[in-house]
Amino acid sequence: MNKLLIVGTVAFDAIETPFGKTDKILGGAATYIGLSASFFNVKSAIVSVVGEDFPQEYLDLLTNKNIDISAIEVVKGGKTFFWSGKYHNDLNSRDTLETQLNVLADFNPVVPNDYKDAEVVMLGNLHPLVQSGVLDQMTTTPKLIVLDTMNFWMDCALPELMDVIKRVDVITINDEEARQLSGEYSLVKAAEKIHTMGPKYVVIKKGEHGALLFEGKNVFFAPALPLEEVFDPTGAGDTFAGGFSGYIAQSENVSFDNMKNGIIYGSNLASFCVEKFGTERMETLEKEEVHSRLEQFKALTQFDIELS
Repeated sequence: MNKLLIVGTVAFDAIETPFGKTDKILGGAATYIGLSASFFNVKSAIVSVVGEDFPQEYLDLLTNKNIDISAIEVVKGGKTFFWSGKYHNDLNSRDTLETQLNVLADFNPVVPNDYKDAEVVMLGNLHPLVQSGVLDQMTTTPKLIVLDTMNFWMDCALPELMDVIKRVDVITINDEEARQLSGEYSLVKAAEKIHTMGPKYVVIKKGEHGALLFEGKNVFFAPALPLEEVFDPTGAGDTFAGGFSGYIAQSENVSFDNMKNGIIYGSNLASFCVEKFGTERMETLEKEEVHSRLEQFKALTQFDIELS
């Protein structure tokens, strides 16, 4: 099997939406990416850090999904990264109520020897220096390096972020972040500008409005599946990234046409993530459900038209 190296947070979240609220539950970018990628025939490992307060049952959950957790450092006496947020009624915007870096503040990633030759590296949302530190440890050049980042790092670590952007093949960000990074309002112009920074492929996530994939002048749009109920959008972007990178790692094909399929797989898995709070839906999701919803995606986007 091909190897997928996942870097990101394994964390606690406390979430409030118009549909309810939670106490501390399992969260973190690497958690969602790993759970999503587990639906593909790949060997995956997570590089992250947690505190001594992190429950063994959460680690067991990842192990039971065939995710290698040997590179999740457990800091004795430390506390796990914690984020708390409240979503507005439209679920597209949110307010961060609290962020506690805790053990993440001094995190130095250590890539397992068995994954230093991973074909695909998925750099989840973390400080750009941590992301670069992981790339520095790779003994062979990955077939594909995917970077996910956010406006927070654009605000406080832009030079370091620009350095890591130069080294990646794919960047995935949302529309607001694409505009901030590029200084362009048009997403087409924004993608063109971001291409010049290094990435060959630019994926712009638009939440309930789908996702765009750019490679030079080539553009592909994947819709989001219309859902009756959306409870919690937390982790949807990371689930998308996990589906995308997991599919690419399994297929060994890094062409633009194959990435279209990766976008669809990512969107498909993200549509499940939002149906319940936190990771709850992804924990119980069955492959048969994934396949069935892929058929819905196909029906949603397939049509015949006569061109005259």
